[in-house]
Amino acid sequence: MEVRVGRTSVLFGLLVSFFRRCLFCILSRGPIPSHLAFIMDGNRRFAKKENLETGIGHRAGFTALMSVLKYCCELGVKHVTFYAFSIDNFKRRPDEVQILMDLMVEKAEGLMQQESIVNEYGIRVYFLGNLKLLSEPVQAAAEKVMKATAKNTKCMLLICVAYTSTDEIRRAVQESCKGKIEISNPEAELQGKRCRINLVDVEKHMYMAVAPDPDIMIRTSGETRLSNFLLWQSSYCQLYSPDALWPEIGIWELVWAILSFQRNRFYLDKKKKHF
Repeated sequence: MEVRVGRTSVLFGLLVSFFRRCLFCILSRGPIPSHLAFIMDGNRRFAKKENLETGIGHRAGFTALMSVLKYCCELGVKHVTFYAFSIDNFKRRPDEVQILMDLMVEKAEGLMQQESIVNEYGIRVYFLGNLKLLSEPVQAAAEKVMKATAKNTKCMLLICVAYTSTDEIRRAVQESCKGKIEISNPEAELQGKRCRINLVDVEKHMYMAVAPDPDIMIRTSGETRLSNFLLWQSSYCQLYSPDALWPEIGIWELVWAILSFQRNRFYLDKKKKHF
């Protein structure tokens, strides 16, 4: 009986994989976005809905992240960004914050496994944000993953942690000013030497400077707020808010987001050129 169930499970998996490839092949007839960004909303609500502990909800959210990342790679999306942890999230209960930090360390180590999706699909991983706010173990785990995947070139996974867009902009402006003012010139410093800051100066110092602006921003749970995420980069991207909680997100939410993008591609490109 167990052998029969096992064979049925394998056959079902093969059929699902075949159907997904066919679906993606049809979808690829239209333009595929270069960059998808996700606000993973609903992990705690999912845990409450299913009567689970908060940590279990976040673990389910990580499983959803891996599935979405796999779908994006199969579709040919080159950049995938996830809003994993806001600076504002440090205001949550200390025990919940610790659960999230421990989960980050655990999953970061898992990404370096030989059989992980990162190595299977040739994904380069970046952790972006004010990483100095993280504990030493989390910083060390993030550095290890970034170093271990530095030579991967097929896809880029951007994990925004200890991040807010206002903090990113503030830092970029500060770094731009530092680059313009000659600190070594005492007279210029005393006279309050003015410096001209251009958009390109600010943009090159953004955390997100490693990737193009997102084409689609997806926030689950039906919420339509950006919550201080990629405010600078999302001026002309497609916004999509499926009702599914983040751990419930599936292939159909992704497909509908891309179909919506394809319908509006001409308008969005026209807006970008005008800007």
